[in-house]
Amino acid sequence: MSQNDRITSGKVVTMRYRLTGPDGKTLDESGAEGMEYLHGAGNIVPGLEKQLGGRTVGDAFEAVVLPAEGYGERQGGPQKVPRTSFPDDVEIEVGMEFIAQRPEGDPMTLWVVGVSSDSVEIDANHPLAGMTLTFDVEVLAIRSATKDEIAHGHPHGPDGHHHH
Repeated sequence: MSQNDRITSGKVVTMRYRLTGPDGKTLDESGAEGMEYLHGAGNIVPGLEKQLGGRTVGDAFEAVVLPAEGYGERQGGPQKVPRTSFPDDVEIEVGMEFIAQRPEGDPMTLWVVGVSSDSVEIDANHPLAGMTLTFDVEVLAIRSATKDEIAHGHPHGPDGHHHH
């Protein structure tokens, strides 16, 4: 088996996965067709990417990812903000994700965790922060990334790339 057949940085990997939380309930799954990611580009949580390194097509395994190498430890907690901070024409729902601007101007992802008539409860923690995650993974395909994929930091798929 050559080094080209192994998952290394700069390879586009197609994998099928099922993600479960500490209670064993399914949190996410790729479906039968799997999903692609560019190895070494930070497209997936670091703990899973590390465990995929060196694998080959057909490898099937369980990857347990601790919070520090998943979505991080929880820091702080939810905060209530006035409903008037959001546009009137947007229906705010629990689970929504949006980008806000930090005072320094940097973007920050926030999740809606509660809604009432006069306030919205937001949390800067990813919903999976603080959880030990278990991925059941199967490697379906490995190929070398194109120059464009490497430059953009993600796979473009069979139809090329259209959002840049």
